[in-house]
Amino acid sequence: MSELTASEIAAVSPRSAVLRLPSVRPALLLLQTLAVPLAILLIWELSGRLGWIARGILPSPSAVAQGWWQWAFGHDAMGLNAYSGTWLANVAFSTKRVSQGYGLAILVGVPLGVLIGWSPVVARLVDPTVQALRPVPITAWLPFSIAIFGISAFGAIFLIALGAFYPIVVNSAHGARDVNRNLVRAASMMGASPIQMLLRVVLPSALPSICTGLRIGLGIAWTAVIVAEMIAVKSGLGYVLWDAYYIGRMDVVIADMVSIGLVGFLSDQLILLLAARLLRWKQQR
Repeated sequence: MSELTASEIAAVSPRSAVLRLPSVRPALLLLQTLAVPLAILLIWELSGRLGWIARGILPSPSAVAQGWWQWAFGHDAMGLNAYSGTWLANVAFSTKRVSQGYGLAILVGVPLGVLIGWSPVVARLVDPTVQALRPVPITAWLPFSIAIFGISAFGAIFLIALGAFYPIVVNSAHGARDVNRNLVRAASMMGASPIQMLLRVVLPSALPSICTGLRIGLGIAWTAVIVAEMIAVKSGLGYVLWDAYYIGRMDVVIADMVSIGLVGFLSDQLILLLAARLLRWKQQR
């Protein structure tokens, strides 16, 4: 039996076999991703049309889509429909409040978390208070917020900042606490000052945990804004959600829930893009 040549060996090698596998088509991937949601919508629509579900309790997807269309693009209708054409304005109100409260949480939470994780003195002074207040839910702060800020946007911003603050500060502290000590020793041998150590060694090493905290905090921020707008303000997606439920517009309620999920998903994708840019050095390594 003749010996195999190098080209024949390469042709039958496992690596070449893997490389020649056909790639999965994007259309198939999209179909797999949407299969379960489409099946749920189909069953939901058929249940509504066949009368298995009361329309006043759970309107069909087509009714929800029609209600959302009127909410987003409808005209004033001489005041007969309070939600007509107000979708974009309410999304803008909620997004603005989330941006303000979330930005405040980042400005306070990231530096404080890094200091807690890096400095034992700061950890002993601040961390017990943070851990004691962290289990208190956002809803428990509502009476305090209304008493201090009244029925205004400041109360909502306070609740959003408070809700996003805890996951940001805890994850930032965890990242700073787990810095590779070899990097710290190397920077010390090179004569790095404490500020340089903090900015050039500790903060970059803690960035993966900080980005995780930012994503978790953003999700809580959207939860907090809905809770706050139900009670503390008179505009935004949370206010529409509660008001529509109060008058029996379940189609608007479900459209509002879908809108919250969509806006939250898009904002989370922005955090992912930011994290990919900030952590490019880690991916390259």
